[in-house]
Amino acid sequence: MEQQSYLSTFIYLLLFTIYKRLTLNPTTSHEARPIVTMRLHTVALSLLAYGFTLVSATALTYKLDASEKACFYSYVNEPPAKIAFYFAVQSGGSFDVDYSVVGPGERVIVDGHRERQGDFVFSADTAGEYRFCFDNEMSTFAEKMVDFEIAVENEEKTKLPAKQGAPPEQASALEESIFKISGQLATISRNQKYFRTRENRNFSTVRSTEQRIFKFSVIEGLMMMTMAGLQVFIVRFFFQGARKGYV
Repeated sequence: MEQQSYLSTFIYLLLFTIYKRLTLNPTTSHEARPIVTMRLHTVALSLLAYGFTLVSATALTYKLDASEKACFYSYVNEPPAKIAFYFAVQSGGSFDVDYSVVGPGERVIVDGHRERQGDFVFSADTAGEYRFCFDNEMSTFAEKMVDFEIAVENEEKTKLPAKQGAPPEQASALEESIFKISGQLATISRNQKYFRTRENRNFSTVRSTEQRIFKFSVIEGLMMMTMAGLQVFIVRFFFQGARKGYV
């Protein structure tokens, strides 16, 4: 709900600024100002209707301990709705985790084993509680960092106000532009998540390699010091034995 209030405030401020500039502009005629006002109201209603499609969204990073199972919940009040579920293992172990999505009535919607990441969109036709679980019981020692996002979107965009003089089923050019921009933003967000996951995994691999090199160097240095001490001891033992033989 906070996202909706922020979005509504931003839209109203933006439209108010545009309206003031157009109405105070001396090049705008008095006959054109009512048309401008009507179009601005249409834009506001369309943008607000689009903004109300984002009912709730949760993006978290969770530290999943070894042999732990963690579940998160989201409630759908008014079906039908669309639920988007995304997760990615950022670090730990083999970057894999078991997951499951369970709907009302313990109905399993999606599940998987030893997956590194997933991106799903499904329809929620039943009101109730949806459970999103991550299972790390396959790991005995490895802790894992999991990024995930749960978004519940209502089917409100079919109720956008139609353009005057056009059939209700015909979407206006403005609505089509808004939906196109929404799709492009979703693609950009998905690519950003993918690159972030790749960056975190590569950094984790580099850090793990650095630790292995350091440990190997320490072990190699200790072995060299041990061999040097052993050689000195053997040489001294030979010389001491030779002196005793001469005596």
